[in-house]
Amino acid sequence: MTDLASSAPHIHDAGAYDDLVDWGAQPNMIEGQSHSTGRLLFKGPNNSPETGIWVCTPGRWRLSVPRDEFCHFVSGRATYRRDGTGEVIEVTPGTCVLFAAGWEGEAEITETIRNIYMLT
Repeated sequence: MTDLASSAPHIHDAGAYDDLVDWGAQPNMIEGQSHSTGRLLFKGPNNSPETGIWVCTPGRWRLSVPRDEFCHFVSGRATYRRDGTGEVIEVTPGTCVLFAAGWEGEAEITETIRNIYMLT
């Protein structure tokens, strides 16, 4: 059961939910042609908070996180590399990451990812 109009919007089995919307090509591509789909669960006043499901196909691009973003990866594989630090974050199913506002670097998706996210 899914009810996005509820007082508590919800999606059951978000890891397999397939009523996704085309969100287009990933901007700032370096390599490949990543494409995104997703489903917005909720967006508050001034777009905060925002939460939903995001699915992205393989490729590599520049990333600049404008607001704190919590991600729970439920499928796929990716590597995030932070600028100037050498820090590498490997994500696989079950990985949770908090990208703080201002985080910059590269994302490399090697296997289509599905991410349950919240921006604040």
